[in-house]
Amino acid sequence: MEREAMEYDVVIVGAGPAGLAAAIRLRQLSAESGREISVCVLEKGSEVGAHILSGAVLDPRALNELIPDWKDKGAPLNSPVTAEKFLMLREKRAFSVPVWALPAQLHNQGNYIVSLGNVCRWLAEQAEALGAEIYPGFPAAEVLFHEDGRVKGVATGVLGVGRDGQKKDSFEPGMELHGKYTFFGEGCRGSLSKQLMARFGLREGVDPQTYGLGLKELWQLDPAQHQQGLVIHTAGWPVDNDTWGGSFIYHLEDNQAYVGYVVGLDYRNPHLSPFHEFQRFKTHPAIRPMLEGGKRLAYGARALNEGGLQAVPKLVFPGGALIGCSAGFLNVPKIKGSHNAMKSGMLAAEAAAAALQAGEGAEAELSAYPRGFEASWVHEELHRARNFRPAFAKWGLIGGTLYGGFDLKVLGGKAPWTLRHTQPDHESLKPAADMPKIDYPKPDGVITFDRLSSVYLSNTNHEEDQPVHLQLKDPAVAIDHNLALYDAPEQRYCPAGVYEILRDDDGGNPRLQINAQNCVHCKTCDIKDPTQNIDWVTPEGTGGPNYPNM
Repeated sequence: MEREAMEYDVVIVGAGPAGLAAAIRLRQLSAESGREISVCVLEKGSEVGAHILSGAVLDPRALNELIPDWKDKGAPLNSPVTAEKFLMLREKRAFSVPVWALPAQLHNQGNYIVSLGNVCRWLAEQAEALGAEIYPGFPAAEVLFHEDGRVKGVATGVLGVGRDGQKKDSFEPGMELHGKYTFFGEGCRGSLSKQLMARFGLREGVDPQTYGLGLKELWQLDPAQHQQGLVIHTAGWPVDNDTWGGSFIYHLEDNQAYVGYVVGLDYRNPHLSPFHEFQRFKTHPAIRPMLEGGKRLAYGARALNEGGLQAVPKLVFPGGALIGCSAGFLNVPKIKGSHNAMKSGMLAAEAAAAALQAGEGAEAELSAYPRGFEASWVHEELHRARNFRPAFAKWGLIGGTLYGGFDLKVLGGKAPWTLRHTQPDHESLKPAADMPKIDYPKPDGVITFDRLSSVYLSNTNHEEDQPVHLQLKDPAVAIDHNLALYDAPEQRYCPAGVYEILRDDDGGNPRLQINAQNCVHCKTCDIKDPTQNIDWVTPEGTGGPNYPNM
């Protein structure tokens, strides 16, 4: 069955901050120039915002440039930051660090506590009002190429294929979207972006990307514990000195707060569970009283790029570009990336509009985009922050904190050296027999919770009779290597209980069960699997979480 095809000037994969900013900017430039630029945005979530998960405190710098009158247009930026705290945690104590003592990049004056999902829903409305076409529920599952190797566009995933690989009565072959240029804004560890990096050698000459796993809950707080506009960050306990980890607590409107925790995926101990570290964090004497009397409303998890400037790949290739977290523009000390993602989409849009105006077509790479990035405030911001994360990997919490303060506060991020990332995260685990086991307390169902009840709150759903979208290159590796050497770390690094080791009643015949219907699309397994044996591919359209107000 042949696939239908639709033609556009620019096809954008992913309706996140980068993709939507690119769509808006393209349509703005189309109106300004009088040259029609057709734009299509594909989104794998059931609706725009369904898969968006971020802290989030938003720096409005890019939004100010893109839509200067965003306040008049009703952008959902309702809680300006009014107060900040930074705490260093020990197991039973908390030490407050004065905000004035922190580097300027860590300050949040002028920023807003937002639901990034709701911001994206609003951005989608602006893009559609300008004439962009947005199609939620249609995951881009395949990159299409011209005969000369240029990217031609993408194809959406097939529908109606059973777990056995056979076509069902509901089978549909997907659709092809062709563009003179195709932008990939899939977010961190995008499945198609990963393929493009390999095909075009986009990571040659740059450091390996390093990642964190962010876990987040939305809480309805006791009004007596709520302070709208309050931003709290912590470092230290419950993880040890050699494990990157820290929390965020953001008090938004309506007596609600985002409570989250990030664990660096370069951790060494295979017994560590990021989900359970997050639950344990909430029991700290400085945190638990804030949550008592409240109610957890939602849960989610997502990987994030932490490699910084030295891990940003080549941004362009024949026929397309990487934008947003597909490339990795998160500012680690600032703990923000949405403003940089938006600006990257705007820069790519400006390069594509100029090329289309000049009649270049897709024969030429969009070289104006990386040039624009290098001249932008995004590059300057990331250059100043570049040494922060690798310093921690090199010297741990205490040494990394001291160095980071010196680099950012004293040198202003202008050190004449650059620290490097030397190892991908999947190579960092030590054998389970050589590392201490971690005894995580049972959840109390009030402040701490189990993974399955958490996944329930993410509204995750997949059509069960479909091919498993978490694919093992060699099924034997899960037992012969991962279980034997690392005690099956996928059972613990997955924040949704997707991976289970099952055994016979006598404890023999271990085998890996993949509960793909639980997957919240965080991409941690694709990143952390020790032999890179797990390949995350797109499931059927609309599958995955449906985050409300996250």
